[in-house]
Amino acid sequence: MSEHDHEHDHEHEHEHDDGAGGALASAGYGPAGARESARANRRWWDGESTGYLQAHGATLGRDRLVWGPEGLDEEDARLLGPPGALRGRAVLEVGCGAGQGARWAAAQGARAVGVDLSAGMLARSRALDAQLGTRVPVLQADAAALPLADAAVAVAFSAYGALPFVADAGRVLAEVARVLQPGGRWVFSTTHPVRWAFPDDPGPGGLTADRSYFDRTPYVERDADGRLLYAEHHRTIGDWVRLVGAAGMHLVDLVEPEWPERPQPAWGGWSALRGRLLPGTAVLVCSRP
Repeated sequence: MSEHDHEHDHEHEHEHDDGAGGALASAGYGPAGARESARANRRWWDGESTGYLQAHGATLGRDRLVWGPEGLDEEDARLLGPPGALRGRAVLEVGCGAGQGARWAAAQGARAVGVDLSAGMLARSRALDAQLGTRVPVLQADAAALPLADAAVAVAFSAYGALPFVADAGRVLAEVARVLQPGGRWVFSTTHPVRWAFPDDPGPGGLTADRSYFDRTPYVERDADGRLLYAEHHRTIGDWVRLVGAAGMHLVDLVEPEWPERPQPAWGGWSALRGRLLPGTAVLVCSRP
């Protein structure tokens, strides 16, 4: 997820200081540009990296690829290909956070690398490598400017990484298409767009829509001086389909994981109550011709 960035709980105000600006003063919906969003979210993830893993590390694991709060695990889903498909292949995790997904891919025999904007999250990845005795290369970079050559990787993926937090998702998808080899696969998960219309409440209050699904105004948090501390950007399902096509890729599948029957802990607004009635995660499986 990404900290894989799992999405922030929008509509929940958070009492935090971003480490470089003021404390949270307002939360709601308003404009947020590409550079402003990147700066704010980099600072936010740098400041929250340790606490994020303390809160969610048990769910995410240290070397698993989990596609979302529903607990869909790549060991079972095999959206990147059948067992053995990654062996010997170059694989990229975009928005890798603490590198759990890239670490899982490396264990499958892939030549895996992770990219993330947050130095704090990458430090957590290196710390996990030290604990586990693994070594997964990670690079600090913007997902809209990947530090890789054209056609460098056979497979790329992102589990709640980068895409919910960027103003120009089309640019990120174009970069992924650039670094993918012909015939390559790109799989990414993000908050299911329908959730945007509902409050981030895991209980009954989260079952009644209170804003338009079609309103693409970003969710933003700002300090008392108006400085952006955090931003999320919304796209409809149709937007995502068009963005994939505009990047020159084909949409192969759209997976909407159901909430499992087994016990699965709530994560912010994701819960068993909501997850059995409404989709919480969308996983788009794409290929580059």
